[in-house]
Amino acid sequence: MATIMQDQAGKPGYPTHPDAQLPHARGDAITGDRYWSKDFAAREWEHMWQKVWHVGGRASQLEEPGDFITHEFMHESILMVKQEDGSIRAFFNVCMHRGNRLVNTAEGGVATHFTCPYHNWKYALDGKLDQVQDPEDFDVNPCGKLALKELPCDTWGGFVFFSFDQNAKPLLDFLDPIPTLLANRDLENWKRVVWRRLRVNTNWKFASDNFNEAYHIPAVHPQFEPMIDDHYSTTVFEMYPNGHNRMIEKLQPSSRYADAQMVKPLWAQVLSEWDIDPADFEGRAQEGRIALQEARRRLGPERGHHHFAVFTDDELTDQIHHTVFPNLTLTGTAEGLHVFRTEPDADDPNWSTFDYWYLAAPVEGMNEVGTLYGMRPYEEAEFEDADFSDYQTTIAQGDFLEQDLSLAVTQQRGLHSMAFTEAYLSRQETRVRRFHEVINDYLAGRR
Repeated sequence: MATIMQDQAGKPGYPTHPDAQLPHARGDAITGDRYWSKDFAAREWEHMWQKVWHVGGRASQLEEPGDFITHEFMHESILMVKQEDGSIRAFFNVCMHRGNRLVNTAEGGVATHFTCPYHNWKYALDGKLDQVQDPEDFDVNPCGKLALKELPCDTWGGFVFFSFDQNAKPLLDFLDPIPTLLANRDLENWKRVVWRRLRVNTNWKFASDNFNEAYHIPAVHPQFEPMIDDHYSTTVFEMYPNGHNRMIEKLQPSSRYADAQMVKPLWAQVLSEWDIDPADFEGRAQEGRIALQEARRRLGPERGHHHFAVFTDDELTDQIHHTVFPNLTLTGTAEGLHVFRTEPDADDPNWSTFDYWYLAAPVEGMNEVGTLYGMRPYEEAEFEDADFSDYQTTIAQGDFLEQDLSLAVTQQRGLHSMAFTEAYLSRQETRVRRFHEVINDYLAGRR
């Protein structure tokens, strides 16, 4: 059963998962070298990255037997393949002959066999070696003897996961309670309408730090003030035993400002879109949140938002951030799911890749959906790859990704300073400290 948590002002909070814990941490220090030390990065690779589950792609990319995708992580390349029985299996993308990569495309494709371009060794979809050149010239024919090295592979919510750990705990156990918290969203069938990757001059941990707190919003995202309540007194902070976290921000004017009950243009626009007269809430703007929930509940189905029928009232309005340890953030809104993932550079801990996907819920009668990058067709997006230095925003009100990543670059520089010895965190940033403590637990062999 769900329990009722107390928010930081002592008022009744959200119904939460029974494993939710009030924010607390041991107090482990967060020092700058965690973000730039090659030794620390090597320990993360050996003790953490090889133990956790990784997102390799979307199941929608693998519709028919023989469809495959690849994903590179550090110096490894993983090949995920749809099998004849409908399952998905994952293999190291490397030939067992002399180590050449079998597939050298990031886009994926379809195959009946995987043929090494170096000496024509052929592997079946199940990884078994089927054919070699000059088999009579081997002391023992490697066909039937060798196969691609397989990794654990599973799916949840339309995401394809793999792990480097042959003894990895089952995926749903690792993710618990995230699947429960997102159970009202039909993620398996929502479409990825934005699929972007950026190379950024920052350590991978920046995004997990960033999405584990709302403390930065007033300084970095001032455009959100009229409609996202970032104040700690109204925000729900939760932590779970597996290292995952949840933060819930109410869709209403921010409580940190004296004019929180004034209806500003952006909030007026949101209310008006659902036939709510903003003038009715002048002087009590935050009450518009409940009115908006009621309007979306009532009008949603006739406007084609059939997924609203199974949403809780809070899911109809609020920003619900799920930070999945170690490097995945799933932010649910009424319209869809923002997916953020950072991964380390293979050689330099000062660099990382930042992936942004947007999964949109279907709306009957609409062939386009609104995104950070304007209207996009409701269909699977093409892959976009770029360097953050070339990133251009198209959002008039300010692209929060551009704002966040700009700060990531300047923070990475500052973390090298001898002046920075340890982070000094507020209580509302406890989830940031807890995130680092879970990393420490992996590095110490406690997980």
